[in-house]
Amino acid sequence: MNSMRFHPPRIIESEERLLLGLRTRMSIQENTTQALWRRFMPVSKNIGDRLGGEWYSVEVYPDFYFNTYDPGKTFEKWAAVAVEKHASPRPEGLEELLIEKGLYAVFSYQGPASQVHQLYQYIFVDWIPGSGFTLDPRPHFAVMGAGYKGEDPDSQEELWIPVRKN
Repeated sequence: MNSMRFHPPRIIESEERLLLGLRTRMSIQENTTQALWRRFMPVSKNIGDRLGGEWYSVEVYPDFYFNTYDPGKTFEKWAAVAVEKHASPRPEGLEELLIEKGLYAVFSYQGPASQVHQLYQYIFVDWIPGSGFTLDPRPHFAVMGAGYKGEDPDSQEELWIPVRKN
C-alpha cells in the first residue's frame, strides 16, 4: 500500500473519555498486544457501565519517545472500553485511564490489522512533517467498532493521533 491511498485526517476536538481496561509495558520489538487482548476480552464481559460497543487500543508514550526511533523503547499499551464516570464497582484487576480532551487527527483505515503499520508510517513520516501540526503528549488510540474484523481486507478502524497546531 503506498501513501497515495491514504486520505487526510479529520481534525477533531475530542471530549474527555474514561476508559477501563488492562495495561502492560511493551516495545515495538517485543509486541505483546495479542496477549494483552487475550487477557482482557474475557474480563471485559463483566463491565456493566460500558459506553458504546467500541474497543480501544491505547498507547501512552513517555516524554521524548518520538525523538529517535528505537524499536526497543518501551511504552504503555492498553486494551480498554469506554465507561461512565462514577459508575458501578469495577471488575477486579481492571484500571481506569482518563484521556483528556484535546485536538486529534483521526485517520480512517481499511485493511488487515497486520498492515496498519503502513498507515502509521505515513502519519509519522509523511503527514505530520507537512501538516502544520506537531504531536501532543497525550495518549494515542485506535477505535475498533462493528466494522473491525481483524485480518479481513474490509476491516475498519480509526487511529486517533493527539496533535496541536505549530
